[in-house]
Amino acid sequence: MPEHRRERVAHRLQVELAELLVREVADPRLRAVTITAVRLTADLKQARVFWRTLGDDETERAATAQGLVRATTFLRRRLGEALAMRTTPTLRFEYDTLPDTARRMDALLAATRSPGGGGKP
Repeated sequence: MPEHRRERVAHRLQVELAELLVREVADPRLRAVTITAVRLTADLKQARVFWRTLGDDETERAATAQGLVRATTFLRRRLGEALAMRTTPTLRFEYDTLPDTARRMDALLAATRSPGGGGKP
């Protein structure tokens, strides 16, 4: 039951953050941000917010990370108002590397399947 609640709150956080970024944040560095996942601690006091941008430019990614850090207080306050929870989780933004890892694993698996890659055809 607590696990289900944590997942439900994490989903609401993800949706609210996405809406806030689209509708209320004026920082141009945050226009191309996608919130990919939110993971909460068991006590719901800390949230790790995973994000990506449309481009894969390292400079753009660094600027977006700075923009998110700068907007954290505003976003947390607006989340508190929207979610009406007893305590609003602290937000820690992290670049989501999962798609990159998946792409690398796919490439490795494809290499092992190829005739010269050492795997079975």
